[in-house]
Amino acid sequence: MKKLFIGTGRRKSSVAQVKMTSGKGIITVNGRDVKDFFPYELNIMNLKQPLVATNNENTFDITVKVNGGGFSGQTEAIRLGITRALLQYDEANEGSENSYRTILKRAGFVTRDSRSKERKKPGLKAARRAPQFSKR
Repeated sequence: MKKLFIGTGRRKSSVAQVKMTSGKGIITVNGRDVKDFFPYELNIMNLKQPLVATNNENTFDITVKVNGGGFSGQTEAIRLGITRALLQYDEANEGSENSYRTILKRAGFVTRDSRSKERKKPGLKAARRAPQFSKR
């Protein structure tokens, strides 16, 4: 029986639910192949970073459900979800020098990027953009 590892990632207004099983390295996003879902190769490289860092590019089949936000936010949400699923997989090696946690932490993938869009304030045109000042 295949063991299932689950990770949830968030970034900006995107939420990604990642399910990881042992396989050949096939990544499916919202029922489509990752190359069909994301238009840019840079996005695909970005979401595969935790797998590349831990040498697991062809070890797991990954199924992702993602919604909200744009391509960049979705990519980074998936990356965090994959990282969390990898940490769940590697709980047995916890504490050793070459555990996935040390590798991923050093690369900066474990921390959630909490930056999001600032709300619009009353009397302003955007979050901080004020109307143009007119002396007369």
